[in-house]
Amino acid sequence: MNIILIPGLWLEASSWNDVVPDLERAGHHVHALTMPGLGAPASASGDIGIRDWVKTVVDVIDGATGPVVVVGHSGGGNVAWGAVDARPERVARVVFVDTVPPPAGTGISEFEVVDGVIPFPGWDFFPDEDVEDLDEATRARTAPLTRSVPARVPTDPIELGNPSRFTVPVTLLMGSLDRETLESELDNWGPYGEEFRAIESADVVRIDSGHWPQFSTPERLARLIIAALAG
Repeated sequence: MNIILIPGLWLEASSWNDVVPDLERAGHHVHALTMPGLGAPASASGDIGIRDWVKTVVDVIDGATGPVVVVGHSGGGNVAWGAVDARPERVARVVFVDTVPPPAGTGISEFEVVDGVIPFPGWDFFPDEDVEDLDEATRARTAPLTRSVPARVPTDPIELGNPSRFTVPVTLLMGSLDRETLESELDNWGPYGEEFRAIESADVVRIDSGHWPQFSTPERLARLIIAALAG
């Protein structure tokens, strides 16, 4: 199976380094991606938006031989869902890591723009429940791996228009939420709940982690991804 790993904001392909070996030992061909414009100044990244990130994934899908699974962490879930919308017939499953499928026209989030790009705001920026399982050593090791994001990417609306995306099986690997809790929250998220409920087959699995399980519990994340591929 071809597994395409899409990082969340500020992260390169290397953010998956502790997950990839277990996926490869299970016999899968892994494509860990670094998205366009990451770490580039505004002069080189100002024109890059979410559409360009989606195209990067679609190009990998088009170049793959055999079945493809798309995995998106955090903001990378928007990218994954956009790629599935573009190539639903090529994707065997999409796996969201601590995020949910976005409805059409929504962005990832808003962050402070500095010198025309969005720098990593630091681990202390995030809620405790997102980072409480990242010890000081992990934070010190991973923060230098982050890169600025093109300013448009987090706020660009995702373009979705192919209802066949709802036929692609979905697995949501949620840090601290089980299915009942997730569905309860989605009931208050308007179009996000509608998008989720339109999916024909969706599994929800709790990771028991914060928002960055690829750093805090990579072996468990790899096992859960492998289990998701088995349906």
